[in-house]
Amino acid sequence: MSVQLILINRILYGIIMKTIKYLFVICALVLGIQSCCDEPDKYETTAGVPTIRYIRNLGTEITTSTDAADKVLTNGQLVESASPEATLCIVGENLRSIVEMYFNDKPATLNSSYITDNTMIVVVPKEVPTAVTNVITMKTADGQEVTHPFKVVISAPVLTSADCEYKKAGETMTIRGRYLIPDELNPLTVEFTNAEGKAISADVKNVAEDFTSVTFVVPEGAVEGPITVTSVYGSTKTAFNYLDSRGFIFDFDGRTTLGNHGWHSREIKSDEWSICGNYLQLGNGEATMTADGGWDDGNFSFEYWPGNWKDVEDYSDEGSFRIFDVTDCSNWQSKTLKFEMCVPKDYPWKAGAMQIVFAGVDKVSMGNAGVTDIYGNVLGGCNNSYFQNDVLPRTYYRPWLTDGSYDTDDEWVTVSFPLATSLTFGFTGAAATGQLSDADFASFLMFVVGGAADNSSDCTPIIKVDNIRIVPNK
Repeated sequence: MSVQLILINRILYGIIMKTIKYLFVICALVLGIQSCCDEPDKYETTAGVPTIRYIRNLGTEITTSTDAADKVLTNGQLVESASPEATLCIVGENLRSIVEMYFNDKPATLNSSYITDNTMIVVVPKEVPTAVTNVITMKTADGQEVTHPFKVVISAPVLTSADCEYKKAGETMTIRGRYLIPDELNPLTVEFTNAEGKAISADVKNVAEDFTSVTFVVPEGAVEGPITVTSVYGSTKTAFNYLDSRGFIFDFDGRTTLGNHGWHSREIKSDEWSICGNYLQLGNGEATMTADGGWDDGNFSFEYWPGNWKDVEDYSDEGSFRIFDVTDCSNWQSKTLKFEMCVPKDYPWKAGAMQIVFAGVDKVSMGNAGVTDIYGNVLGGCNNSYFQNDVLPRTYYRPWLTDGSYDTDDEWVTVSFPLATSLTFGFTGAAATGQLSDADFASFLMFVVGGAADNSSDCTPIIKVDNIRIVPNK
């Protein structure tokens, strides 16, 4: 190639590259301008003073005849007060000038996606106010403050659970919940019932700073029944009972006659650890639960299979009843499985998922497979394969997962599994694909197996269990 052609090629190459560069800059400018034009509704704070005309509660579906035709923005009732966590629609002018909002002294979260010049959707803060002013305070970007009368109504105590429902008289007990609010003139009170049906007061020791728990001493003479907690805002009874004996399946003291009834007889003990008589123990402090939750049904499995090897099974023998013959399992979706549990601190739990499985007699029973019962059911017989799948729903309990180790500090605690939301896992921990029916509440299995995790490790746990029961949620 001649020198002239080389020079011409280089000149043309330079012109082309400069053209591409200029085109790139032009495109970037065009795209930048276009991107600005594509956000005509971009949220921007405005100047000026906000005004609230009225407030609607989006938690109700009430229409009012007093609404102006051009101001019906929601189907909610006009309100001048609301409870914590209520969703409100504020209607007014210049609402985009608000950068901070407080209900009493608690800040609300503002989401610009739900703010226009004339409407604002906001949730009342869930925290209990420290300084009660009964106003909404709005702060603007230029530092102005505007208030509007509004009252946050605090509810009576909300009671969710107790650390242990079987504490003895003289022991310290804690109830968890919300709005457990003491008052100088009206202290928070906790009351049990005695044998005569009269209320007896507990000695309150502590109320959490965020009002989510109260600790007290169980009074002498307290008997089974709900516990009443009273604040300046009202009284509430627990949905659970102290010393709850409803819905027992296994108490290991003969109340229901049910106990070990499968291939393995788990140790039933009564000693200084007892919370109330006999209890079941998984593990012995020597048997190893491997980090992968290895199979060891000889040490970590408790089985109850109904039936008793009859040619035509009728479940009439003591200790062989179906579980739903012993306690009401109908409408089980509105009930909770509970038991007391103790994991000694010297034998912590660090691996393995406690799988709790209910199954019908078609899947497992005490007897030969293929036998027909008096109701026409073909029985599953003795086997350990019926639950080894991701079809049959069960719980999958790994309290050690958070910290890598779990114990109850030598205390008994109450463990609760709402059946509708807990019986959802398969054998591997994946979501179960099957569905339970009332008929599946015939047998019971508690087996620590599987559930490997990154922070699991070999351990020699002891898990003590008592008072296995199914009780109403409310």
